[in-house]
Amino acid sequence: PPRRPDLSPRLLSRRRGQAVGSMVVDMASTAWILVCMALVQLMTPGLAFFYGGLVSSTSVITMMMQSFVAMGIISILWYVVGFSFCFGSSLGFFGNPGTYAGMRGLNAAEPLTRDGEVLVDGIPGLLFAGYQGMFAVITPALMTGAFADRFRFRPYILFLSMW
Repeated sequence: PPRRPDLSPRLLSRRRGQAVGSMVVDMASTAWILVCMALVQLMTPGLAFFYGGLVSSTSVITMMMQSFVAMGIISILWYVVGFSFCFGSSLGFFGNPGTYAGMRGLNAAEPLTRDGEVLVDGIPGLLFAGYQGMFAVITPALMTGAFADRFRFRPYILFLSMW
């Protein structure tokens, strides 16, 4: 009998995608993740306005400031060590903070690899780190609604750093 062509998604992405070395970056997947990342990033200011509308008029600025400060602090922590804690070489439960410290070893043109193994195929590693970082930003911002008008600002910053 004639042999049927292999139409697995992995091979289809290799046919559609742009070859980078031996890896493949799929342009459609990259564009879709960029759109999704932008939408998640817009959720944090939207959440700030939503929570600002739920509290008394004396607490609006505080609630909004908590969400915007979360964007700044978590983005910096994610860049420095957060991504490595989540996706670095395993040290038990956490990843090695030095694996991708400062986004070292991530490329905007190649998929994410660790120890020669492709972790995320089809999108650039730097884009994957940014996409995951957006969820790291919005998670503590979501929690601010639970303790509206109950947290002072300095303990909140400490909480963000430890979270």
